[in-house]
Amino acid sequence: MGLSDILKKKQCFKLVCGAGNEDAQEVEKLVAVYAKAGANYFDLSAREDVVLAAQRGLDRVIPKNKRKNYFLNVSVGISGDPHVRKALIITEKCKACGLCAKACLQTAIAQTTGEYVVVKKRCIGCGACEKICTAAKAVTFVTENVDLKVLLPPLIKFGLSSLELHAVTDDEEGAYAQWNIMNDVFDGVLSLCLDRSHLGDKQLIARIKRFIADRPEFSTIIQADGAPMSGGDDRYNTTLQALATADIVQKARLPVWVLTSGGTNSKTARMAKMFEITAHGVAIGSFARKIIKTYIGRDDFLKNDRAFNGALRIAKQLVDKTLKYL
Repeated sequence: MGLSDILKKKQCFKLVCGAGNEDAQEVEKLVAVYAKAGANYFDLSAREDVVLAAQRGLDRVIPKNKRKNYFLNVSVGISGDPHVRKALIITEKCKACGLCAKACLQTAIAQTTGEYVVVKKRCIGCGACEKICTAAKAVTFVTENVDLKVLLPPLIKFGLSSLELHAVTDDEEGAYAQWNIMNDVFDGVLSLCLDRSHLGDKQLIARIKRFIADRPEFSTIIQADGAPMSGGDDRYNTTLQALATADIVQKARLPVWVLTSGGTNSKTARMAKMFEITAHGVAIGSFARKIIKTYIGRDDFLKNDRAFNGALRIAKQLVDKTLKYL
């Protein structure tokens, strides 16, 4: 069974480890517990050590004869897209109040010698620190420019099932250029992650049509991002924008697979069914990571059966509930 098969059957649960999450140890833990819980698709940072960590996570819980039913994706993004940026604390402005550290779900902010700094490998660019730092305005963001022609080919050799471009940007031509590089270096499924923060409904569909024009039918996933990296709670309202974006894509009747993402949680699949929104899968990141955070934060997580099984029970409830309503 290939990636397109689980999408066609609407049985795709994508665990988003985070395009900016470069913490290989955390990724191994996340992949192991969610694969055991029934997730079958994993979104990763475009780094060799992270991809290898995900493979180790699968090796821990999935027999070799069933590995073909599990799929890995790496994500890249155009400069400025929130998924690939990193927070930076401006020391001169920081008041050392610690609010940013408390707000960070990734525990990516640490205090050293009285100053707060961002632990780069853990930062996913969600912006929670910036939102809380209203008085000092001590948080900014940076994005490293990467050459996809250099970055992607070595990663593809690890047997990736798809590549994803985060194109939440006004820079249409820049995004299109990156997309074309991905088309050139990879002959498998490509995923395009878009939201409506920069695009009106007509512009959204126009961009999708342009990007898929030269691709075979149903070789492209549209990841309908609602509010990127906002799924920290489990309310219906949180997932509303992801479903609205998916609905717009659905009504355009394009030959693409649709995944809901951005603010997704345990309510997403059920709410989609209620409103007759067709989604071939659900991608869940912030919420999925948050609900098992206390367990995977343990250094002995992968060796401690009690901790692993505790996380597994919670993860399985989320996966089962999601797949039930797809």
